[in-house]
This record gives sequence, structure tokens and C-alpha cells, in this order.
Amino acid sequence: MNKPDQADDTTHFGFQRVPVAEKARKVARVFDSVAAKYDVMNDVMSFGVHRLWKRFAIEMSVVRPGQRILDLASGTGDLATLLAGKAGPSGKVIASDINASMLGVGRSRLVDRGIVGNIHYVQANAECLPFPDSHFDCITIAFGLRNVTDKDAALRSMYRVLRPGGRLLVLEFSKPVAPGLKPVYDAYSFNLLPLMGKLITNDAASYRYLAESIRMHPDQETLKTMMQHAGFDRCEYFNLAGGIVALHRGYKL
Repeated sequence: MNKPDQADDTTHFGFQRVPVAEKARKVARVFDSVAAKYDVMNDVMSFGVHRLWKRFAIEMSVVRPGQRILDLASGTGDLATLLAGKAGPSGKVIASDINASMLGVGRSRLVDRGIVGNIHYVQANAECLPFPDSHFDCITIAFGLRNVTDKDAALRSMYRVLRPGGRLLVLEFSKPVAPGLKPVYDAYSFNLLPLMGKLITNDAASYRYLAESIRMHPDQETLKTMMQHAGFDRCEYFNLAGGIVALHRGYKL
């Protein structure tokens, strides 16, 4: 079972240990490098299945018209687009990302598609969210929590800005549980992913980091326990693709 980052002056960046102050800068460089081809790579490396995972997350969010939603690590805006449709004209979606390049690509993409009105954009660090207490009905974060330096601080920050009765949904790569899947997944992750990154984005290193960061991310039960320690209640998770991806959900009472 993977453990959360240790409470010292270093943390994980893939398989490396680096000073805590450096991780955010290293992650930023990764996403600055891949932002322009991020959507293409997501489709290629997941064979398009990431769209089904995200739609499942949206359905499990049970967002209703008029609600206020925060989409963290919003990236190119896949979840924000779907959430905006659920929240409707009377609702509000904040698309937030710590990385300016990713947020800019997402904003341009959504504006080009005419998705405006109830989506707003905020560059923010998930560990110290710049929003009032008890402000949002729902928070989502898809494939972003593993890049956060202090995941416990981020979960506490999310809990703070959720209103009572609100829910958090974390969609993230996790630990394969289907028999025989792990060696196949490892071979794919450490051999094919960097090759795809080199061919499509001219950046094999960023996708090698992706594979490593997935292995260092807390597994399903560990993340569930971390959510509980942050204050969330009724925590549960749903394995997708044999556990390669998991959706965690928890509530603020």
C-alpha cells in the first residue's frame, strides 16, 4: 500500500525525492511542456476511454441546476464543460488550475466552442484555496491530485470550502486490482507511454513522470483514509478499468 508523502522537507516527484519547494516548479514545467497536445495525448494513451471515466464522475456528482461547482486541476476543461451543462444558466462553475498554461489552453478551448456564461477561471493552488468557507456544493478534481505536493493539506482545503451536504469527487489513476493486469499495465506505462510522448509531444520525460507519479499516488484504501482524516464522511470509491482508475467520493456533513 502506498503511503502519503512524508512530513519532512522532501517529497516525491515521480520516483525521485526532491525538496518540497521544487516539486510545484517541476510539475509546472511538465504541464507547460504538454499543454498544447494534452487532449490529443489523453485520447491516444487511454484509447478515448478517459471521456467515459469523466462522464461517470459527472453522473456520480449529482450536480443540479443552480449549484456552485469547483473543478480543480481543470486543465483543458473536459469536466468543467460537462459540469456547466449540469449546473445550467443559474449555476456557476469555477475552473481552477495551478498551472497558467493549462488554464489558458482550457479557457481558449471553451471560449472557441462558445461555452461561456456560467464558467469562470481562477488560477489557484489546491492546498490553499482562495474561496470562502462553505462556498461550493460540489468539488471535482480529475487526474490532478497525484501532482499536488501536500495532498492532506489540499483535502482539508477542499473540505473547508465545501458547504455542509456538499461532496468531493476525486478521479485519479490508482492500483490495478484485476488479476493479471498489473504486469501488462506496467509494461504499457513504462515503455509505450514515453514513446507516445516522444512521438506526439516531443517529450518522453513528461510521460515517464506520469507513469512514475501514478505509482507513487496513494492506492484506493489509502486515499479513502486520507479523505476521512480530512473530515469527509461516507467515503467510498469505485474501481474503473480494473482499478487502473478509481473514483473516490466523500461528503461534508
